[in-house]
Amino acid sequence: MSQQPPVRSTASPPARPDASMSLLTNVMEHSLDDGYAEAAARRAEGGRLPRTLRAKLGLAAGLVLAAAVVTVGAAEARISAPVLAKEREELIDRVQAQTDSVDELEESVDALRDDVQERQRKALNTQGGDRGALVGLLAGATEVSGPGVKLVVDDAKGTDQSGDGPRESSGFSDTGRVRDRDMQRVVNGMWESGAEAVAINGQRLTALSAIRAAGDAILVDNRPLVPPYTVLAVGDGNKLSTAFQDSADGQYLHALQENFGIRASISDEQTVRLPAAPSLIVRTAEPKTADADRGSGPGTADTGKGTS
Repeated sequence: MSQQPPVRSTASPPARPDASMSLLTNVMEHSLDDGYAEAAARRAEGGRLPRTLRAKLGLAAGLVLAAAVVTVGAAEARISAPVLAKEREELIDRVQAQTDSVDELEESVDALRDDVQERQRKALNTQGGDRGALVGLLAGATEVSGPGVKLVVDDAKGTDQSGDGPRESSGFSDTGRVRDRDMQRVVNGMWESGAEAVAINGQRLTALSAIRAAGDAILVDNRPLVPPYTVLAVGDGNKLSTAFQDSADGQYLHALQENFGIRASISDEQTVRLPAAPSLIVRTAEPKTADADRGSGPGTADTGKGTS
């Protein structure tokens, strides 16, 4: 009778070292009960929206807010537009009214100035006696016409308007521009050469006239002139022209032409006409009396500063 081989039993897996602490191990590995974890997960999924949906809702809210702001702004602009238009029209009307008022005042001033000048000329003719006409001529109170010369002075061609160069300070000219001191020398040369009356660009010169500069502009009695500068002088045309060109001031002008390109031309004229000087104030005087000799000063009747 054959014998069956002995049946070998399967070896059991080795036991964990902490097998005796299974309860403690379970607590450490599962700090939160599985039921509580599942409930928390369900609450989270039910209370939060998907990220894409949240972004769309935020964009929609922003667009609604922007549309509301634009709508409110448009409504306010529509309401305020008539008010602004009315204020603008009122401002335009005020400006126009003030402009008209200024024009009327200027016309009134011109009329009064003409009246004063006419009265002054009559006073010179009446009180000046036989020398009234001569006094009026020398004072520039009356218009004058007769033979004379015409001198035109102009800047050089292509003049640099930047204002650089030694002439801007104290030296001579390298800019080719006519300066106030140039016109002063020209006018003084005309008087010295025998001119009886002188005008620049229609501005009559008197003993009290001043030629100055304001920036790049030349002023005659505070009135700006622009080139070319036309100097009219009454006198013997031929003699006056020759005397001026031979004078030191005429040579000065010639040097400006030669060295700096300033343009100048002089010609004899059969007839030149010069206007009267504007805003001339006449001063009169009377002889001293016995009472004035005992007083503090001479007996004078003064109508203001001016020429006599």
